[in-house]
Amino acid sequence: MNRNKPVLAAAAMILALALVTKALAQLAADAPAEGEPAKETMLSLVRKGGPVMFPLGLCSLLGLALSIERFISLSRKRIIPPRLMEDLQARMRDGTKGAAEAVRACDESRAPAGRVFKAGLMCLPMGSAAVEKAIEDAGGREADKLKRSLRGLAVVGSISPLLGLLGTVYGLIDVFQTASLGGMGKADLLAKGIYEALVTTAAGLTIAIPVVLVYQYLNTKVDGLVDEMDELGMVFMASCVPGRER
Repeated sequence: MNRNKPVLAAAAMILALALVTKALAQLAADAPAEGEPAKETMLSLVRKGGPVMFPLGLCSLLGLALSIERFISLSRKRIIPPRLMEDLQARMRDGTKGAAEAVRACDESRAPAGRVFKAGLMCLPMGSAAVEKAIEDAGGREADKLKRSLRGLAVVGSISPLLGLLGTVYGLIDVFQTASLGGMGKADLLAKGIYEALVTTAAGLTIAIPVVLVYQYLNTKVDGLVDEMDELGMVFMASCVPGRER
């Protein structure tokens, strides 16, 4: 699974760029026809958002790419390969040689569940208590790794609203500075400057809300996968450890 991560990340980034490019092309096509009154489009508002829109655009790409990559990497078949338990049980029937083959099967799976069961297999000579402790420790380590893999989404979800607020503050500073120099008589210009300044806040929230939702969903999914690995660990203890009742 580790070897596939760069490939998945690159594929997710390419897909994200393609989607954003298509969206920008669609926005550009919404320009008013000749003779029609000019109106604000999403693209024109984005352009008026100022320099902060560039890091916000990067956050949107990162959020989309990370979401796609994590959805793929956290699929059940990548965390708990199908028939892994049946394979281990079949190999364990051959005694010491079977245990070595089971360890090899865990290495070949390249999955968190395989690493958890491998930790238990390595402690078989020390008895059931050692096996149980090894499985618990390995399960905790793998759970921490899976949780850490979601930190990128958490960062994007946290920083996007702050960037949007920062852009709005800069925009309001510019608006009121201009108003103080030219007088407060033109309320329409002041209102126009304020709504343009609010574009970055809207963009930051638009990026952050779906990213946070995806993060919470994947976080819940990781908890479910960890619980399933714990249950499989109990099955492993019952079926593969000598002297332990099923």
